[in-house]
Amino acid sequence: MAALSTLILLLCAAKDVMPSSPHWKPTWPSYRVPVILPQSTLNLDKPQFDAEARLEVVSPCGPACHKSSPLPTYEEVKNYLSYETLYANGSLTETEVGIYILSNGGGDGSRGRSRTKRQIYGYDSRFSIFGKDFLLNYPFSTSVKLSTGCTGTLVAEKHVLTAAHCIHDGKSYVKGAQKLRVGFLRPKHKDGGKGPNITNSAMPEKMKFQWIRVKRTHVPKGWIKGNANDIGMDYDYALLELKKPHKRKFMKIGVSPPARHLPGGRIHFSGYDNDRPGNLVYRFCDVKDETYDLLYQQCDAQPGASGSGVYVRMWKRQNHKWERKIIGIFSGHQWVDMNGTPQDFNVAVRITPLKYAQICYWIKGNYLDCREG
Repeated sequence: MAALSTLILLLCAAKDVMPSSPHWKPTWPSYRVPVILPQSTLNLDKPQFDAEARLEVVSPCGPACHKSSPLPTYEEVKNYLSYETLYANGSLTETEVGIYILSNGGGDGSRGRSRTKRQIYGYDSRFSIFGKDFLLNYPFSTSVKLSTGCTGTLVAEKHVLTAAHCIHDGKSYVKGAQKLRVGFLRPKHKDGGKGPNITNSAMPEKMKFQWIRVKRTHVPKGWIKGNANDIGMDYDYALLELKKPHKRKFMKIGVSPPARHLPGGRIHFSGYDNDRPGNLVYRFCDVKDETYDLLYQQCDAQPGASGSGVYVRMWKRQNHKWERKIIGIFSGHQWVDMNGTPQDFNVAVRITPLKYAQICYWIKGNYLDCREG
């Protein structure tokens, strides 16, 4: 019964949307999204904040390794999707969740080796975005910088999606997580004055970072228990709630379609790569492989881009318009032994129906608003 329940939960899938005419548009599928609700919350001891922030995660478990892993049981899935919440005052809680499938509403059914930090494949295809007319406009304006050195993406009026390893190394919260801040690029004051929370680093177009403190952070237990090994990599995501609204247009999250349904088989993301300090760097590339939880690609990237929202633009049939949605979170590098031949990938965590339900509930606090992925 547990195995059957797991299959039902994990394989909540959309109706395939395949080309039927020369005028076919890549279309956002509709998903029957499960419901994830808190069951109980416990207070934990305050963390030590003694881990060193890592700007990337390296794992030797590649596509074949993940595909051969046994499906988790229903109880294991509930455990992985339970989560810790860290508050600005240093307090910490753990919340257990329940997972439910509703019969109505929501959707129409429709060995590793060491490697340098370099993550560039052949010719560097990244684009630095300059000029406030670009940096302050959608979709580039949704990218923000974390004070721990990573990137995040605006997904609601007060929420930022990023990678869990930017906050927690799998064993402990990183230094700076308690006083975590999110940086927004803004024009420098014309009179040369420095507004509140403005940094002193020089940037093109006299752009500066303005910082907003984080009120609380959610990290799934799948990451904390997994410690970035095997199953842990599947849960390398976190949601930050800001102390005040950012007043910018944000990008919605969506359930990741199969790679074969992505426009051109490509993904896009922008981040603050640390080899180009002060620059927002955009890139796109083809997806090379996928598992249920991960996308494997060779987008050029450097540490610092971790936590970037991976997005695609597809046709929203209900609204009769094109819409960008975040379908994953860029995690970092994996060095993989492919049939005896070493090969390296950059990896993004896919937003599955279960993860969508969890992240959406974190944002909205009401499962009724999270029934369509």
